[in-house]
Amino acid sequence: LFFPSLYTSRVAEPLEYHRSFLKDNCRPDGRELSEFRTTTLNIGSITTADGSALVKVGNTTVICGIKAELTNPIVEAPGKGYIVPNVDLPPLCSSRFRPGPPAEQAQAASQFIADLCWVLYCDMMCLDYDGNVLDACIIALLAALKNTHLPEVTISTETSKPEVNLEKRHGLHIHRHPVGASFCVFDDSILIVDPTAEEESLSTAQLTVVTDDEDRLCVVHKPGGTSLSGEKLQECISRATARQREIQKLIDKVIHSVKTAQ
Repeated sequence: LFFPSLYTSRVAEPLEYHRSFLKDNCRPDGRELSEFRTTTLNIGSITTADGSALVKVGNTTVICGIKAELTNPIVEAPGKGYIVPNVDLPPLCSSRFRPGPPAEQAQAASQFIADLCWVLYCDMMCLDYDGNVLDACIIALLAALKNTHLPEVTISTETSKPEVNLEKRHGLHIHRHPVGASFCVFDDSILIVDPTAEEESLSTAQLTVVTDDEDRLCVVHKPGGTSLSGEKLQECISRATARQREIQKLIDKVIHSVKTAQ
């Protein structure tokens, strides 16, 4: 069924259109205020990468590919490897992004995600943008890291140089499993989870909370906007903790199914 008056209202007065749903504690796509969109995951999609994952959160789709290289460690951490994250929001994923150098939102997302050692180049590309790209990027990165297998490295007794054996690989040992949960605030008071692109554009504030598998608070990211009460912040943290368990269960399930199929 098509209702011209509703369509006109959404185009002409999008904020009032959303308010008409929010007053009944629901959203235009039928979700409750605290309900995430359906999240799906596929790992190992890029066969030429050392690890990869494809994530869909609603219509927002992000693919992550990881390439590993041997390099010298940075001076500040001589005994550790490091990752180089990069988030790409190309014009193909949404009409709001233009060709050219990385937009401010892509740069902010990359920063949010920063002896011989391994360096892992983690490239995340958004294929379809409909809001909440941070959550999708974090899930894609975590799943891709858990899918990453590094080749065995030995030191030659003859040349004293490292030798890489591509036939023998070992999975990364992931010590912590951070997962993000993003929220938007409407009219300075109404809190909604997992916002669409339209909801993001109409909100008065945005917030991302990252927690790990031991219920530790890793990051609270709030790029401006209206203030949030302590009670609302605690509500976000509680929902983020539950979301972490949901996503870790999804990742473990997908990894198990891939191992079983091999």
